[in-house]
Amino acid sequence: MTYQPRFTTAAPILLCAVTLLSSCGSESRAAAAGDTATTAAATAEPVATRGEATYVQICATCHQASGIGVEGTYPPLKHSSWLAGDPSVPISIVIAGLQGEIIVDGKVFNGAMQPWGMLSDDDIANVLTYARSQWGNSAGPVTAAQVTSVRAKIGNRGTWTAAELKQEYPGAGG
Repeated sequence: MTYQPRFTTAAPILLCAVTLLSSCGSESRAAAAGDTATTAAATAEPVATRGEATYVQICATCHQASGIGVEGTYPPLKHSSWLAGDPSVPISIVIAGLQGEIIVDGKVFNGAMQPWGMLSDDDIANVLTYARSQWGNSAGPVTAAQVTSVRAKIGNRGTWTAAELKQEYPGAGG
């Protein structure tokens, strides 16, 4: 009687698992070696990808895939000083919502944005980082720590108006 292994596919699967797991640590080793460019490049793409996915799922319906909004109702995010200025402003808008008249790029919009405070701090940071870097926008990234700070500051307040945002954040909206 010859020995027949019971799991003939175990060896190739185990080899693949070991290979995969050993390659997962390469970014950590690069960071430990001081290769910050590799680490930054490795983390920037997932943030943009996650931010884009959230934008497509939640924001694009009103603000459009191109960021141009809907005339008179939903303001553009493309070249918006509300989005590109102090990150606390768009963070506050995403968390608590916005209603009523707002002027963006010299045009009046009068719609309502529902609050998206149920999103995680990471999700809000990612989607705002995405929007602040698209359609010709060149504002800096938003961090989850910034979102956490704004969330703590504004608490469970109701929906913002543009006037309230300008009062809370002097210089908001340009």
